[in-house]
Amino acid sequence: MLRGVAGAFRDDIAIDLGTANTLVHVAGRGIIIDEPSAVAVRSHRGTREMLAVGRKAKAMIGRTPENVELVRPLRDGVIADFVATEEMLRQFIKRTKTMLGFRRPRILICVPAQATPVERRAVYDTAVSLGARKVYLVAEPVAASLGAGLPVGEPGGAMVVDIGGGTSDIAVLSGGKIVSARTLRVAGNAMDEAIVRYIRRQHQLLVGEANAERIKVEVGTALAAANGRSAEVHIRGRDLRQGSAKSIVLRSSDVAEALAEPVEALAEFVQRALEDLPPDTLSDIARRGVHLTGGGALLDKLDTALTRRIGVRFRVQNNPMHCVVKGSAEIIASLRAHEHLLMTP
Repeated sequence: MLRGVAGAFRDDIAIDLGTANTLVHVAGRGIIIDEPSAVAVRSHRGTREMLAVGRKAKAMIGRTPENVELVRPLRDGVIADFVATEEMLRQFIKRTKTMLGFRRPRILICVPAQATPVERRAVYDTAVSLGARKVYLVAEPVAASLGAGLPVGEPGGAMVVDIGGGTSDIAVLSGGKIVSARTLRVAGNAMDEAIVRYIRRQHQLLVGEANAERIKVEVGTALAAANGRSAEVHIRGRDLRQGSAKSIVLRSSDVAEALAEPVEALAEFVQRALEDLPPDTLSDIARRGVHLTGGGALLDKLDTALTRRIGVRFRVQNNPMHCVVKGSAEIIASLRAHEHLLMTP
């Protein structure tokens, strides 16, 4: 019986290491961690102390002394702060241990489709330093394709656009092989920054990116009010001219205007990818549509805006934020069948 239980909890871990959020899937248990990619760091006399990670780190900000800051250890989907990333992964992996404990887990980590060899090696070395028995890498949109249930092993092209926090990634697969994979460093964070710029320019009001993200979630849309969401939100920030607090009201149409630039950049990115495909593969995708995954796919009417702009139907997957980690779990569970999809460190 003990052997059966041990078999159910194989020491395989799949990690969607994202700019905004990190998700961890453990074989036999499913997704057990879905938290912000964040570390609370206290600096004192040139030294840095890692206090908390994930949700706990985010909750500390504003409730602790000024020398504690929230560090986002990843930028554009790759490691920007090695020490903070290692601590975040160490604590997340520590939480994955069952009552039997892991010996030395196999770990599969997702990276942007066009991560450089240096960036891939940084992710690989970090996982190795945590005691992994074996480390594998896979491109985020490739994992997203499997997690979305696309027929990647069948003849004919299938295309996914995975919109995360730091990057938007495209993968085109046909007959189980990668036809095309590319990365655009415009995604959810760029949308937040566009909202910050718009409010500064139109209202001379300074708001933080956390507030901008809330605006995007609550009233954001890729289309003007006539076709998209019609709602409004009250926000408060610092008046850049007077220096005092000030409140304004933003409508969905305002946010659609603010997001026009990143949405257009995303549309051009997809358009170029489609234009570079062989005619037969392009015909398959035109018939099947383009599948949207990642947190950015949840932007209201983004699928409709891209469909109108490009002329190919876009579809948002169910639970798009979990597609990458689900696909990663499928790959590590059947490595022999999916080995050709892996990236070199």
